[in-house]
Amino acid sequence: MKDLIKKDHTYAHSIDRVWAAITDPAQITAWFIKANFKAEVGYDYTFQHEQTIIKGKVLEVSPVTKLVYTWNVSGTGDVETTVSWQLSPIPEGTHLTLEHSGISNYPEEGLATTMFDNFSKGWINCISELEKYLKEVAHA
Repeated sequence: MKDLIKKDHTYAHSIDRVWAAITDPAQITAWFIKANFKAEVGYDYTFQHEQTIIKGKVLEVSPVTKLVYTWNVSGTGDVETTVSWQLSPIPEGTHLTLEHSGISNYPEEGLATTMFDNFSKGWINCISELEKYLKEVAHA
């Protein structure tokens, strides 16, 4: 069973702009999912999309470079996975490495496989939506 999803992407935007987009609740809501979120260690956040609720706790914050939080999807038991956003400034803008780990924590292999596939597709969409949002903000 695969346990780690890793996505890399380069954004033609400053690290400050990308950081704000992934940590400010109004911006998260604009491009990703309705968010009650603060980039503060220990903060219990909630994301909601239609009937799906995701809850977790912020584990690590290194402003503009790293954000780590737990991820628990409603209706899937108390399985906790971890999402990590690592940002690095590069000449072209900002490089993002997004990792989602702990998916093998789901008790049934079938559910773990389904969640891995769903999360993987979801993060591809997330990266794309973030790209669109950053372009819109840059041209606003």
